Amino acid sequence: MDLIQTHIDAAALCIDESASLRAALALMDKKRLGIILVTGSDRRLMGTITDGDLRRAVLTKVNLDLPLKKLLARKRGTRYARPVTAPTNTPRPALLALLQQHRIRHLPLIDAKRRVAGLVTMDDFVAAQALPLQAIVMAGGQGTRLLPLTKDTPKPMLHVGDRPLMEIILDQLKGAGISQVKVTTHHKREKITDHFGDGKAFGLDLSYLYEDRPLGTAGALGLIRPPKETVLVMNGDVLTQVNFRAMLEFHRDMKADLTAAVCQYDLKVPYGVVESDAALIRKINEKPTLEFFVCAGIYLLEPSACRLIPKGRRFDMTDLIGRLVKKKRRVASFPIHEYWLDIGKPADFAAAQRDVASWKK
Repeated sequence: MDLIQTHIDAAALCIDESASLRAALALMDKKRLGIILVTGSDRRLMGTITDGDLRRAVLTKVNLDLPLKKLLARKRGTRYARPVTAPTNTPRPALLALLQQHRIRHLPLIDAKRRVAGLVTMDDFVAAQALPLQAIVMAGGQGTRLLPLTKDTPKPMLHVGDRPLMEIILDQLKGAGISQVKVTTHHKREKITDHFGDGKAFGLDLSYLYEDRPLGTAGALGLIRPPKETVLVMNGDVLTQVNFRAMLEFHRDMKADLTAAVCQYDLKVPYGVVESDAALIRKINEKPTLEFFVCAGIYLLEPSACRLIPKGRRFDMTDLIGRLVKKKRRVASFPIHEYWLDIGKPADFAAAQRDVASWKK
């Protein structure tokens, strides 16, 4: 019998159903396989939680201290209520057929007592493919909030640790399987083009878009011919460990024209907030914390979205999102629970130095 030899330590992906969503997020970030296996007593499989399940829970502001069995309960009555599984002695061809039939990437293997015994992924049958994306890194900003550091240096070329921030970004794109990258330039553009050239020394195919004047956070996209495939657009001043493959899968699941990565931002109000009905106070909240999702400077755009960007004039991503919403097109939020930092101010730049140093420990 042609049995599969799986390379994944399934036990390391198991988490008890009493564990919190917060613990599940930490395990998902650590393993980065897009799935964790929720178990009960004696490692019996109770259900699976995917990367998308957790991100949708974050979007709906589910309490992250709730046990995972509560999240599994939300799947009841859906086609995802019971995970697709296979016995440990299932032949390779049958495993591949199950993955293809159910259009899934992960297949838990269980023994006769429904205990987790392994995990098969599509990568066990087909070599991991490069992401079918081209990327555009927006690096034309003036970086005025970081003066005098940016007087003679574009912000993406400032050193974070022992190399420019742009090198870190490009290395992450390469690691995700993205090989074609365009970089928009304006301020001190030669510092970028001279350092990276055509990108071959960095294992990439690089080209450049020059903005003769600042065109905003999306306007430079109007300088290129509308693409025929999904495009990843990323600000050149973002330090992050976001999972680009998970973001693409989420984007496709949502059938979105544009997906914006978002981060939770908490604003602590240092006063008592009054809720009034005309002159009468109805309620007062003492020093509340307001929670928002903010754009993280990372986007996936379909050609349909790119075609709405005007040519040759200033245009921001917020303008594009507003235009898509007005046209009733699908715009999705992809919550980032991985590390993310927008290097906009001196304090952010200092934090980036500390954080990158800790990554190497």
